[in-house]
Amino acid sequence: MPFRAVLFDLGGVVLTGPMEAFAAYERRAGLPDGLIRQLNSTDPDSNAWARYERSEVDEAGFAELFEAEGRAAGHEVNAREVLAALANEVRPEMVEALRRLREVGLRCAALTNNVAPLDASSGPFAELAEFFDLVVQSSVEGVRKPEAEFYLLALERLGVPAHECVYLDDLGINLKPARALGITTLKVSDPGDALRELGDLVGVALT
Repeated sequence: MPFRAVLFDLGGVVLTGPMEAFAAYERRAGLPDGLIRQLNSTDPDSNAWARYERSEVDEAGFAELFEAEGRAAGHEVNAREVLAALANEVRPEMVEALRRLREVGLRCAALTNNVAPLDASSGPFAELAEFFDLVVQSSVEGVRKPEAEFYLLALERLGVPAHECVYLDDLGINLKPARALGITTLKVSDPGDALRELGDLVGVALT
């Protein structure tokens, strides 16, 4: 088997993503479609989201910064309603895929940008924690995707070289630096398609 480890983003890959909830909030608030995504992608290394995910500001600090970014773009945004959209659910097909990967001896890691450490005893991650050999979190490490240091930290702790890893993420901006390091990457648009591609790469039926 050419690969020894599979790295997973959580939100949008193993868990449902927040984009639909962001869109629903925008409709309720009468905001332009895609505004939240636009704010998140403007100055992506230093904006409110980036600082919050590196634990440089607390929730109140994030709210102040994010709402100021919204006003700078010409709109009034409620940051706490936006944060509420981060709630997500486990995708059952991903749980089964993780189980099969572990059964054949592949190591699995979660690489996530988050605003607070994951709780393995409750919430969605409680169902997933047992399947991961390693979890790397921006809120704990003080670095985040797409910073190269984030991926290097994961590789070092796994003890697996980049060319023996596959990484799945739903955002191309997070895949590019991983690919530059020599990691094989898969963009997740449809989870079923992504699992079929991953299965072909690692030689394991995952769907």
